[in-house]
Parts: sequence; structure tokens; C-alpha cells
Amino acid sequence: MTASTTAGHSDLVTADPSAARKADAVIESLSLPATGIPVHDPATGEFLANVPDIDAGAALEAVRIADTASRSWANTTPRQRADVLHNWWKLLVENTEQLAHLITREMGKPLSEARGEVKYGTDFVRWYAEEAVRPGGGFREAPDGGSNILVRRAPVGLAVLITPWNFPLAMATRKIAPALAAGCGAVIKPATLTPLTTYYAVELARQAGVPEDLIQVVTTSKSGAFSEAVLRDDRVRKVSFTGSTGVGQQLLKIAGEGVLRTSMELGGNAPLIVFDDADLERAVNGAFAAKLRNGGQSCIAANRIYVQQGIADAFVEALTEKLSAAPVGNGFGHGTVVGPLIDNRAVAQMLALTEDAVAKGAQLRTGGTAYDSAGHFFAPTLLDHVSTSADVANAEIFGPIAAIQRFGTESEVVARANQTEFGLAGYVFTESLDRAFNVADRLETGLVGINQGVPSNAAAPFGGVKQSGIGREGSSEGLDEYQNIRFYNIARRDTH
Repeated sequence: MTASTTAGHSDLVTADPSAARKADAVIESLSLPATGIPVHDPATGEFLANVPDIDAGAALEAVRIADTASRSWANTTPRQRADVLHNWWKLLVENTEQLAHLITREMGKPLSEARGEVKYGTDFVRWYAEEAVRPGGGFREAPDGGSNILVRRAPVGLAVLITPWNFPLAMATRKIAPALAAGCGAVIKPATLTPLTTYYAVELARQAGVPEDLIQVVTTSKSGAFSEAVLRDDRVRKVSFTGSTGVGQQLLKIAGEGVLRTSMELGGNAPLIVFDDADLERAVNGAFAAKLRNGGQSCIAANRIYVQQGIADAFVEALTEKLSAAPVGNGFGHGTVVGPLIDNRAVAQMLALTEDAVAKGAQLRTGGTAYDSAGHFFAPTLLDHVSTSADVANAEIFGPIAAIQRFGTESEVVARANQTEFGLAGYVFTESLDRAFNVADRLETGLVGINQGVPSNAAAPFGGVKQSGIGREGSSEGLDEYQNIRFYNIARRDTH
């Protein structure tokens, strides 16, 4: 049985036309240009809008404008910044449906998931509205007793924020909110595949009281020229990037020349480990969520699924059944669980990974097919007995393929899980508390989901180790990334 392309219009869930119209009304409100970079709906191929195609000179003008505004913003009080962020959060929440429909229209994820992203994305704004009035600092006596040390935080300066296409709201708010809370201005460059949500969210920020010039949105078809120009500008003091490790490495080289503060959330190759003593239903549901959230188009998606021999047959049978039953189609369709992939290249990659795995001995239990459609659809797929030499066992999949490898012992699976240059997320399913912590501690990752498939939370410090990145987003640590630590050494007069 091999991967194939199959006619399948009747198999796809179709859209509710009225839902698409809600998104189109939001797009029309953005006053976008008649020409520029075209944005398309990945579920239908429909043209949605053009966004500006900014050259390097215009990007530097955006830097100038944002930098000027940021100098005034840095002088506002923490309470003033918090109040503006609270206002933005309220507006985002009030416009949940508009945002969710827009996300589904330009990115394709099911509307229920888009609403979940809005909740996740708005949580970052509320969190940093609260963090803004809790700045870190300290006061201590020097060990020799001759002075007191006052530790304070200051804005790092103008931040350049580069976001990916897969979570167009959450990745923007996760970067913008801490920058504003710290007192920084921002130039944000969203991915040209899904820029419309960022434009709308920033428009809501301005309505909430964020100064007009403080956040500059830049879209460009020449990302390399943008980075070369903007990151070498002396006014830029911080860059935060979410995307591939290869691009992140190039940005780090440029940032290193200017000694910029950097946050990098890069590629992932997440292991998901199911032990014999796991609760089967919880493990299957967790693996399903970790694999199919956003159609597998997530840096923390379960990539290498390791299942212990004793539970493997039952787990594979149950997960196969669940994947086979997952409705695929337009994100505006009733009951859709898996939406389109972002483009045709992604579909071709899923076919290639499946065919390579099968050629190297894997058993194709379900899926492995693309749909004959104007959209970019690929069926949820399960491959069992995947060889370690298969591409799917080593590449970042970024699609709805569950690749199962079986294992015998705990020490064996931990070693296999760590045999990668990546270290973003990992997952452990077991009913043993000791094993859960022992394995989590030994996994070389920045975060671990224990008996759950969706570990992200605005209150948690998100980020990876090894080539999955540096720095953290979310929690109090996310605010630190936009602040400089300073201290004043205050001499004490000897009165004796």
C-alpha cells in the first residue's frame, strides 16, 4: 500500500458560506492596497487581498517611526502601559469571532481551533498587562557593607518581531504584548501567507490606545533584504523570531554583529513517549491532540511517536481508528477536525514522507492520500513500524502524519528521543509519577507535556534548547527578554 493522490471532493467537509463572508467583511475593513503581495485561502485557493510589499528603504522608515514613538512610550508609567494593554485585551476578546473567522479564512484551521487560538493569543495580552505593573528589581546591601545595590529594569529598546504563518494571532501577541509592557516599540513582520490577522490585531491595539506609530507592521516578499537592512540599524536593539532553525541561524549571525538581544523559537522534532502503564484512552487522545492540532502544522507537534511494546498494538489500533474518523475539509465546515495544509508544497512533502517510509518498511494503516481539490488537503495518516532511517523519523513533519516507532525499555527510548539536534517539546504518557518526572528530567527539551497533548500556556516560559532556540516567551521570563537589567551602587557614609 503506497501513498497516492485520490479524487475526493465528496469526502471533504464543505464550508458554511456565511462564515467566510464574516471574514471577508473584516478584510474589507483593513483598507489594503489594490496591488502588492496576494493572500489566498488555502482551503479554496481564493484570492483574499493584497498586502503592501515593502522594500528595505520603507522598512527603515518604519524603524525610524517606531523608534521615535518608543522613546515616548518608554517614559510612560507601568500602570499606563498596563491600562492600554488591558484595553487591547478587551477589544480582542470582544472581537473573538471576527478574529477567529479571519484566522480560518487565511490560515485554514477549523473554526473551533481558531477560536482556541484567539483565547490563547489574548491570554498573552492580559498576562503582560498584569506583568507590566510587577517589574523585577531588588535592593541589597553589598557584602562589604560599604554600599547598597539597587537593581532596576529598563526597556531594551526597539524590537523587531518576525512571526510565522501557523498561529497568526498568538505568535504576534506573544511578542508584541511583552514588548509594550516593558516599554518598547516594535516593528513586526508577519509571514506573507497569513498577514491579515496581524493587521487587524494591530488596528485593534491602536483603537485601544496604543500610540499610532508605536507598532509598525511590515510585509515584504524580500525577507532577506529586510533582515539585512533592519537588523543592522543602530536603532534596533532586540529581535524575536519564530520559524525554521536555518533562518534563525542567519538572523543570529546578523544580530551578533550588532550585539542585539535575541529570542529564537526554532524548529522542533518532538518525541511523544507512551509507556505500557499509560492510560490508553488518555494516551490516544493526547497523541491525537499533539499530532493533529493545527493539522500537525506546529513546532511542538508530536513528531516521533514511541510506543512501548506491551501497549503498542492497542494504541496503534485505537489511534488509527481515531485518525480515520477525523473529518477533513474547509475550516468553516460543520464538524471539520483537520483543515487544509498551508500550500501545495506542504501536500507534496506529506506524500514524499509517506512514500519514503513505506518504501523503508513502514506499514500504512490509514491515510497517505492527497485530495483532488483546489485546496491543499492531506488525509490524517498513521505509519506503524517506522524505520529510524525513514525521513519521517528524522524531519520536522509539519503535517498530519503520525509516525509510530516501538521500543522496549525506558533507557532505550530516552536515548532515542534525545538523538536529534532539536529540543523544543516532548511528551510522556505514564501512570507512574516517578517515571513521569524521571523521563521528563532526562529529555533534552524546553518543555514537556505529561499525560496531555497541548502543554502551551501564557503563564509558562515557552522555548527550546539545542538548535530549537534561545530565550523564552510567556510567563515572567518573557518580559525579561525585553528588559535590560541595571544597578546603582549607592555609597554609605560611615557615621561611626
